[in-house]
Amino acid sequence: MEQDHSLLLDEEACALLGVPQRSEVVFQWLTNLKHLLPATTRVEVKANQVRLVNQLQGVLTGSPGPPTRCLLAHCLALLYRLGDPLSAGQSVDMCNAIIRSKDDAPSSLPTRLAAIACLGSLYEQLGRTLLHSFKDSLVNLLKAFRNAESQGRYEILLAVERALRGLGSGPSPCHREIYKVARASLTDRSLGVRWAAAMCLLELQREAVFLWSSELHNMATLCCRAFQGSTYQVRVGVARLLGTLLAAALHNIHTPGGRGRTLEEVMDVLTAGFLRGGASFLRASGDMLKGTSSVGKDVRMGVAQACVVMVSTMGSSWLEGSLPGLLGLLAPLAHQPRAAHSPASSACTRACLSYILRSVLGPLLGEKALANAARHVCLAVHTHTAALGETTHARVQGHIMLECYLLELARVLRSLASTAAPLITDPSLLDTVASVLLHPAASARLAAAWCLRSVAMAMPSQRCVLLDRCAERLAALKSSPEAVSGYSAAVAALLAGAQHCALGLPHSKAKLVLGVAEDLLRSANQNSRLSLQRTQAGWLLLSSLCTLGAAVLEHHLDRVLLLVRCVFPPSVREQDMELHRGDCFTWQVTLEGRAGALCVLRSLLLHCRELLTDDIISRLLTPLACAVALLAKCSSLTRSYGPPLRPWAVLYRLRLYQVLALLPPHTYQGNQSYGVVMKELLSDLSGPENATQPCSDLTLLPALCHHDDLMLLGPAFGPLGRGSIEERVGLSSGGNLENDPFSLCDGGEDSPAPLPPAVALTAAAVQLFGELFPQVITAHRLQILEQFSRSLSQLKGQKQQTVQTHVCAALCSLLKHLGSSGLSLGPEELRAPALALLVGALENSSPLLRCAAAEGLARLVQAVNDPGFTHTLLRSGRDAVARSGHALAVGALYRYVGGVQSPQHLTSCLGVLNTLAQDTSSPELQTWCVYGVCVLLDVPSGGGVCVSVCEPSVGLLVQLLLSSPPSPPGLPHALGRLLHALTSALGPELQSARPAVSVLRASCVLACWMLQTSPDPLVQSQLVSCLQNLYLFCPAHIHLERLVPLLCVGVCCSYVCVRGSVLSCVRQLAQRGALQVAQHAVGLVKELHQLTLKEVGLEGALFLLLDQEQEEVIRRDVQETLVHLLVSGVQRGRLLHWIKLCKDVLSASSDSGAVEPEEEGGDDWAVFRAVPQGAGPFSALGWRTRGFATRCVGRLLELSQNAGPAHFNITLAQELRQVQTEDFLVLHLGELVRMSFMAATDSSDAVRLSGLQALLLIIRAFSSSPEPEFPGHSLLEQYQANVGAALRPAFSVDAPPDVTAKACQVCSAWLSSGVVSDLRDLRRVHQLLVSSLAKLQGGRDRPSPLYNEAAVTMETLAVLQAWAEVYIVAVQRQGDAPGPEDPTNEDSGSVSVGADLLELVQSDLPTLSRLWLAALQDHSALSLPQEDAAQLPAAGGVFFTAETKQQARSHYTSCWAPILHASALWLQSTGFVMSEEEPAHLSRPATPTSMGQRDSGGGAKSQEDIGTDRLNLILGVSVAFLCSPHSEDQIENITSCLWALQALLSVGWPRAKVGNDQVLSVELVSVLHRVMVTREGAELQPAVLQLVQQIVRAAQEHVREKRYSAEVDDGACEKENLPEFGEGRDTGGLVPGRSLVLAALELCLHVLLRKIPRLSPALTGTPAAGRPRPRSVSVLPSLLFLLLGVLRELLLQPNINTGTHTHTRTHTIFLVLPRPPNCVCARVTAPQQRALQALQGVVSSPLGRQEKSRGGWTLLLGAALNTVLDTWGNAVDQGAVDQVGVLRVLTVFLVSAGPEVVLVQPVLGSCLRRYTRALHSKDPLVSASCGSVVVHQGAERRRPQTPGELQGVLEALRAMEALVSASDPTNRPQLMAVFLPILISFLMDENALGSAPSASRALHESALKDLMRLGPQSPSVFRSLMSSSPQLKARLQAAIQGNQESLNAKASAAANRTSKTSPSITLKTNFL
Repeated sequence: MEQDHSLLLDEEACALLGVPQRSEVVFQWLTNLKHLLPATTRVEVKANQVRLVNQLQGVLTGSPGPPTRCLLAHCLALLYRLGDPLSAGQSVDMCNAIIRSKDDAPSSLPTRLAAIACLGSLYEQLGRTLLHSFKDSLVNLLKAFRNAESQGRYEILLAVERALRGLGSGPSPCHREIYKVARASLTDRSLGVRWAAAMCLLELQREAVFLWSSELHNMATLCCRAFQGSTYQVRVGVARLLGTLLAAALHNIHTPGGRGRTLEEVMDVLTAGFLRGGASFLRASGDMLKGTSSVGKDVRMGVAQACVVMVSTMGSSWLEGSLPGLLGLLAPLAHQPRAAHSPASSACTRACLSYILRSVLGPLLGEKALANAARHVCLAVHTHTAALGETTHARVQGHIMLECYLLELARVLRSLASTAAPLITDPSLLDTVASVLLHPAASARLAAAWCLRSVAMAMPSQRCVLLDRCAERLAALKSSPEAVSGYSAAVAALLAGAQHCALGLPHSKAKLVLGVAEDLLRSANQNSRLSLQRTQAGWLLLSSLCTLGAAVLEHHLDRVLLLVRCVFPPSVREQDMELHRGDCFTWQVTLEGRAGALCVLRSLLLHCRELLTDDIISRLLTPLACAVALLAKCSSLTRSYGPPLRPWAVLYRLRLYQVLALLPPHTYQGNQSYGVVMKELLSDLSGPENATQPCSDLTLLPALCHHDDLMLLGPAFGPLGRGSIEERVGLSSGGNLENDPFSLCDGGEDSPAPLPPAVALTAAAVQLFGELFPQVITAHRLQILEQFSRSLSQLKGQKQQTVQTHVCAALCSLLKHLGSSGLSLGPEELRAPALALLVGALENSSPLLRCAAAEGLARLVQAVNDPGFTHTLLRSGRDAVARSGHALAVGALYRYVGGVQSPQHLTSCLGVLNTLAQDTSSPELQTWCVYGVCVLLDVPSGGGVCVSVCEPSVGLLVQLLLSSPPSPPGLPHALGRLLHALTSALGPELQSARPAVSVLRASCVLACWMLQTSPDPLVQSQLVSCLQNLYLFCPAHIHLERLVPLLCVGVCCSYVCVRGSVLSCVRQLAQRGALQVAQHAVGLVKELHQLTLKEVGLEGALFLLLDQEQEEVIRRDVQETLVHLLVSGVQRGRLLHWIKLCKDVLSASSDSGAVEPEEEGGDDWAVFRAVPQGAGPFSALGWRTRGFATRCVGRLLELSQNAGPAHFNITLAQELRQVQTEDFLVLHLGELVRMSFMAATDSSDAVRLSGLQALLLIIRAFSSSPEPEFPGHSLLEQYQANVGAALRPAFSVDAPPDVTAKACQVCSAWLSSGVVSDLRDLRRVHQLLVSSLAKLQGGRDRPSPLYNEAAVTMETLAVLQAWAEVYIVAVQRQGDAPGPEDPTNEDSGSVSVGADLLELVQSDLPTLSRLWLAALQDHSALSLPQEDAAQLPAAGGVFFTAETKQQARSHYTSCWAPILHASALWLQSTGFVMSEEEPAHLSRPATPTSMGQRDSGGGAKSQEDIGTDRLNLILGVSVAFLCSPHSEDQIENITSCLWALQALLSVGWPRAKVGNDQVLSVELVSVLHRVMVTREGAELQPAVLQLVQQIVRAAQEHVREKRYSAEVDDGACEKENLPEFGEGRDTGGLVPGRSLVLAALELCLHVLLRKIPRLSPALTGTPAAGRPRPRSVSVLPSLLFLLLGVLRELLLQPNINTGTHTHTRTHTIFLVLPRPPNCVCARVTAPQQRALQALQGVVSSPLGRQEKSRGGWTLLLGAALNTVLDTWGNAVDQGAVDQVGVLRVLTVFLVSAGPEVVLVQPVLGSCLRRYTRALHSKDPLVSASCGSVVVHQGAERRRPQTPGELQGVLEALRAMEALVSASDPTNRPQLMAVFLPILISFLMDENALGSAPSASRALHESALKDLMRLGPQSPSVFRSLMSSSPQLKARLQAAIQGNQESLNAKASAAANRTSKTSPSITLKTNFL
């Protein structure tokens, strides 16, 4: 049936099946029919209608189950609607007949229920077609309602509800009758009937006006009675009814007839329900007289939800106008005595009011309306504060509403964040909130303190202002108890909130707060009226101080510890002595002080754990011993002084327990502390005096249960969302700020709600018991467990329940600690008592206690680690409650220890649970057994065993789904969880084609559609999760066209659990197929969230959901889904759609880009001054949504960078656009710039950061995009005004440091991009950097800091980094700095831009240079290892303080490299000459250490010392980073270091310093060698080699300088006796590790081996070095080996080369005398040329002519020449080596070596034979190349000196020219390419020409004339030669220019005598 697509049911096949299988087949057929009927033509439907109706009626009479009857009713009505509706009356009559039937047998009940469901669906879908028969049907239904059971009443009410929906106003005469029945059903004992009645009345009120007019009060009373004892689903349904009725009354206030109600009247109705519930007036009055209240928290929760429904129904527009009145009318809910007659009632009232305010002011209002609402809330606070002194009643009750107002105002401000700046800067708001700090109620004062903390979180710049203000008021009003309490709480809240703010707090405020705290503690005893308040305030401030972290507190730790130690006695003996002194008040103050000190210790342990070393803890042992000793005396003190002391004793015990739980137990092991503490713990957990306390099971047990097991306890413990009313009221346990003022230091995003002290004490005792019990000896452990058993046996009733809860929680905490730490419970005798205690709790009537006991039993077995121990648990319980507990325990056992490790055990457990789950007499037992099966299946055995194990569970699932009613909802919840467990356990096995798996898969899919019929939101959530699993594991069997509509409807659901599951599924679907999901959503769902999907698509709907969603998990899923859709959209060509969508989102804000331009802004703001925007599909989206949309723009840029160059080249994009439909990013550059501008000028700082980041990405991506219409200009140049306008707000005075830092980065990128060429345009953005630099140099004129010093450091370094990057680019474009080759440098315009940039920076260079060097010095200090941390300056550096060194280190790490490079460039430009200008003003006073301008003695340093310090600083920072192992991913920083060192060594003085220090030179080369070995990078290796070359050159210069000095000192006549210089001296010994030559050779060898591995001596078999040689000859063998090896590898023929050698560059150039260009052998590559030049330098070295080294030099050169002749010669003969290349090498030897090397036999003969063979070669190119090589080398070697020699050369040239002319035309270009370089080689530069002999000058002129004559004859050869050989081109250019200048000079001299004559040489061709 899974693949059956027939309309008709195969009745014959069904008849052969059993009853269970037939039910499944029928349901599958109905499911297919539901989807097939709409897709079938009307003709085909009519043709099969009769048979289909008969089959459906057969199913109707076949006793269908609940899901089947729902689907049957839908299909029957759908069939009549799509087919012929005229015969529907027959089915109506049949259903009425079944309902009227008198058969009361249980088997007839399903048929009757199905008939009722079908009747409702028929009227719903056919509507007025069946109106004539509705009255009879209604009479029939109402008559059956009187005698029906709960299921029948439930179905009848739902049927009437569906009929009313379909008939509209038609059955209006029957409305009263329906109302009477439904009204009575609202208070039915069955909760499902209540929910159905609420749904029926909700539908009835659409047409029945009397419900919200005359019957409004009666309906409100009935709804309040329906709330009593209701479940979550019922309460939501009834609240929806009541809220809708109230909204209808409000909405129709102005309608004709005036039957509506005013807001006051409506709120009176809600107030009455909130205070009296559903009781009558007389009963409520009687309760009031008795002082009691019958209103439960269920009623108040329902009234609160109804109020939210009412406001949501009225809409946001109504709310904006009516909010002041609504806030005023909510106050009576809290002001009545009945609302707060007890602490529990007060907590419930407070939670309900907070829920109303949060739900009303949350998703219903946009940012602007929310800010306006905050003003109204502030006004309401002011009104309540003003009424403070009017009546005593206002003092007592008004604080609850005031607290709710303040906490909601705090939440609103935090949600608005920096967009609330106009609201926060209004003095009235802060004054109003601060006035509450003097309120007499402590809870109101603490709420005001929390509100001020939220103000600081929203706008961090206000934190210091508020802190100073509160500290001043605290000092001024220290005589007022309320002022001391309120303002100290405000200071503590502000200080503790700094830990959650990235910008932090100045550390000077910590000193201020510490001083205030010390003053309060010292003055506490001066005035007894203020002792308690000052003591609490002092310790509260110290506790908040500890939250700032170890970096701050380490400087004040000694003072804090001294205060802590002073509050305790110096010894335990004195502790005992003071027990006999003092009165009750004295002990109150003492306990308050010591509890505060313990709270400070707790804060230290939580936030500054690393400061508490063993030494510090040892100093605290005495106070801890005294604290434990006092703990034992608290009971006697309480008995002595009575109840007034009890709250302080409880508080003291609580604080001590909290501290001991955080300390390692061994720290308080001595002095019998274990025994004392454990005795008190037993008293608190099981003592009879604590058994009377209210049970805190909702506080203790949920944290100890498994989070999945809590689903059994109802929706209150499930995924209802953060801030739900169930969480606030059901689980709050009276939490309030007043219970613990110290919770202000621990609060997170939401306001804290600490538990009452007694409840918190029990929770702390439970936690400490779990930590301390394993440390107790075994005998004591057994006694403790026995004590628990005795206490339980001695108590009865509620006291026993309370103690049993405490004991179970303590054991669960213990076992959880044992499991996490891997410890054991102990000996075997401990098992029995522990097991008895847990089993007793397992059979308790409390479901929560049973869950905790089951978890404890599982952990007990885990701690015992004995599989046989589990058999004692598998026994039958006495009743259903006991069985349910044991069923869950079996599953929990398998979760933790796997039960008995065998599949048989698993099968037996499943069999037992499956059997118990079929016991319909106990729905609770069914639920727990089904959930036990879920837990068992969560840990499957895997493979085929899993399939066999799952089969009975799948059968049970389908059976229960087909037969179980939807109410009560516990069993459907468990069945949904079971289906999820089954799909997860089967997993990928679901894809199998095995028959068994196919049956399981079909059953799982069928079960999903059965769950779809349930109205419960939790079931719907589990349904979506199951479909997600099925689509993940078997996507072929889940169709998207059915799944996506279900998900789209779920997106709109008001239940958080449904939305969470739906968005998680959508995220997974989008990850696998985003485009298909979007297409299905648009095609199948017409409307979503008041948005047309066809207009904005699924993406737009998700953006709107993202804006309205409050749950962070769902928001994260929405964002990930949008990212998947974005990536898929860009890949599928939907770029334009996403750009438009992001633009609409950013344009939706009413205040985006609303920053007013300044007057001097002028043209920068003209573009965006008055650009009207359409409303678009969105309106007023929040700042989080706008920020995400901006990040999406950045993601578009990142994705486009990987998609091809057309996205950034407008010419290419336009060409491709004409031939394809794909869109390109460059075509929408204007929109991108506009979106980034809107974001960068947003009112939210977070959006501004995103906008600036997007603008930075745009600049980097499009800076090189040319403008085709204006050559030489960039495409971004037209947006320079927009960029300037976007950047200007970030440099305002009140801009946060992080925004300014990001803007500096954008400024640097813009100025460095080369987009702008005009100096005036550059100056606009440059002025922004100038202003930031001026702010940096403010010095004493700077205002007091508002942020942490680390934030100031971040801003300062960002400014310096931006200036450094601009300066680097300016210098590089001018061509004066090492760095990457800039392709724009060839353009003169870029040089001009570089000059303009340099001109802009030049004026600030003196200041910048000092700041750069100071920043580098700070970075070097912070980079010291931990063992050298003592060398750090005590006060910090120039730009960081000692307290912020940890935070500042990351800022320096991110920006030091550009600063280092810029500093080196500046030092290069100044030549290390220090100017006389004054130092720049710094952010902190410049110290001698930081600036380095004075020596240690206090005197001014010399120029030499300053230069040395700066050189060492640059070298130290660079070398330290290059040696760092953490620099793998920082190639840019490595190259910056290399360029900085190159810039230094290009200056003579630092080069001399490096050359003079051989150890430093060797170390530098070694570091560079390591960089080459460990790093890869295209720019890295050339930079390293250039730097090594500079280091070697520095050493050479040093050697030459020493030799020159010796020559001058000793005289020229004694040169032969001069001492040796350089490495090796006379001996020639080079020591490895100390020799620069060896270090450089090793690096060169490494580079060559990486390129040419065959050069390795190990591969070539080269012998090691022999005897020592003189120093000048010691490295010559290595040099010759490397040079010849490289040349040989480079000269390998292409057809012989196997591809093992690699050229370092791909481009080729011509040698000075190359072969013709068409010949491969005639071309010489750059490596060949370099190698030949190096060989020539070695061969012609002067060392070969010195007496000491001449012999060894000649011997080695001869051996090298023999190698070339013999080894290479054989390779040439075999064709493996290029013959012409070998001739070039031989020519170098013959021309450059001495006669003793080349004029010996047989070397000379071999050379001549090689040349002769080449000249007689059959290849004309080889012979020509041979001649050119000889002639060129000869020409370069010796020019003609006499006329005779000149004549010979000229004749040879004439002969060569004649040969070229007489050659074949096909070979003539090749010969010309040989002849022209020979002519160019005779040209001389201008300097040499003036001093050359006349014969050489004549040869120069003749060659130039020949070139001018021959060039036009062969233009193609000439141009090819010039383009391939830059050296020849430069030589020819210089000759032509010199000749032209000479002719011009002669012409100007002759112009005075004769008329102007034409030049002697006319240039007919432009050779350049």
